[in-house]
Amino acid sequence: MTVATPYQRPFGELLRQWREHRRMSQLDLSNRAEISTRHISFLETGRSTPSRDMVLHLSEHLDLPLRERNHLLLAAGYAPVYGESPLASPQMAAVYDAIRRLLSAHDPYPAVVVDRLWNLVDANDGIGLLAEGIDPDLLGNVLRGSLHPEGLAPHIVNLGEWRAHLLGRLRRQITLTTDPQLAELYAELREYPCDQPEPEVELPGPGDILVPLRVRRAGRELSFFSIVATFGTPLDITVSELAIESFYPADAATATFLRDTSS
Repeated sequence: MTVATPYQRPFGELLRQWREHRRMSQLDLSNRAEISTRHISFLETGRSTPSRDMVLHLSEHLDLPLRERNHLLLAAGYAPVYGESPLASPQMAAVYDAIRRLLSAHDPYPAVVVDRLWNLVDANDGIGLLAEGIDPDLLGNVLRGSLHPEGLAPHIVNLGEWRAHLLGRLRRQITLTTDPQLAELYAELREYPCDQPEPEVELPGPGDILVPLRVRRAGRELSFFSIVATFGTPLDITVSELAIESFYPADAATATFLRDTSS
């Protein structure tokens, strides 16, 4: 998978790259942003210099992540407007408390918080069932810990199906962000062995409504589905890139087992 590295390019080149990456013509962007195609052409060729508000306006209509909006501002000669605060900083206390409440309330079902590179930020006690016996170094990255042959992979009953599902999510994330670090992670994960067929397209079987994670743990097969939550109105890069993935029992037997073991 090829990913462009836009960060050291002039504003016009960077704007054109994002427009083309979004599969938009100058007319498409003109209609969305309600500015003339002539002005977009002048911005891309460097004949016009954008105002700060214009950079932010175009970023919004190109659906750029906050991190990339800052890069576009820098390329145009303006200071970044979106901060990137450590989760442990005082101004993030309300966000951190909310995350901890969500994780704790989800016990005994597993839940994790990851950043944009799928690095583990936090987890609840319920994740211990899936993480048991796995090298902590692998668990530092959720995708690596899931698909590595010394991670959870040997315990996943439907590894081919689940692997295809995770790699598909990662490909879509790379398409959205063009992040080269994500592309490197994808290339690494693709090299991990898998002795099961990987479906190119997720097609439901009889009665299927989602892709489950079926895993052998505690001497039995457990089945989960997951829900991913993000913050709805982020104005900080750290907050915008956090994702909370919560796992729920996909069958009655798994739900009963988790309730019994937690009581």
